[in-house]
Amino acid sequence: MNYRSGTHAFMHGAHTASPLTTGVIPFGLIAGVSAAGMGMSLTTTMGMTLLFYSGSAQIAVLQLLQNGALPVTMVITALVINLRFLMYSASLAPHLHHLPRRKTWPLSYLLADQVFALFSLRSASGELGRYAFHYYVGAAITMWLGWTLAVLAGVILGARIPEAWSLGFAIPLSFLALLIPSIRSAATLCAAVAGGTLAVLAVDLPYNLGMLTASLGGVIAGLTVELLRKDLDTARGNDAEQETS
Repeated sequence: MNYRSGTHAFMHGAHTASPLTTGVIPFGLIAGVSAAGMGMSLTTTMGMTLLFYSGSAQIAVLQLLQNGALPVTMVITALVINLRFLMYSASLAPHLHHLPRRKTWPLSYLLADQVFALFSLRSASGELGRYAFHYYVGAAITMWLGWTLAVLAGVILGARIPEAWSLGFAIPLSFLALLIPSIRSAATLCAAVAGGTLAVLAVDLPYNLGMLTASLGGVIAGLTVELLRKDLDTARGNDAEQETS
């Protein structure tokens, strides 16, 4: 698509991201309802939402908070879960590195899985050009508003739902819904199996360190498999070159 202006690119980014908000709204509602069920105030919940802006990390920390985990466990768990954003940033850097820091810092805060996917597809096809920043902002703000408003709605609804409904059970269910579609390779499958196995084995660890142990184990297992796969592909490529030479 040839954009006529930055505004046109911004609006197109918002338009393409709008359908994807339907995927984050249910989890935002769960996060808000769960926080309300735990007795968190509206101000605290929304402050947490604005500080995190990471649905998976926020839901994980809510579960740890509900179980009385140590603060350091919550922080490390959130950091481990969000390690993928380092890879996202490295992938986006060639397209946005020329921007000043006053623009790149807000972009890093607004980065989300859906925004990364949309921007990568458009930039790979060469459609964005000099309006890459505007397209990114349009898509990112749309996703940010969808998540934030969903959490807000969940908090308001949660205050009217009886405690007997056991809202905390919705947290692990939401993680299952996030997990299954993300298993698309041997590395992600091994990460899921390793993390799930460690979570079961480490469930009785003190200070609720089981989730942190499972998260680290899953990441290490996934990275190990991915590195082995790359080494194998490299070895096969070298063998093919030797055969042809």
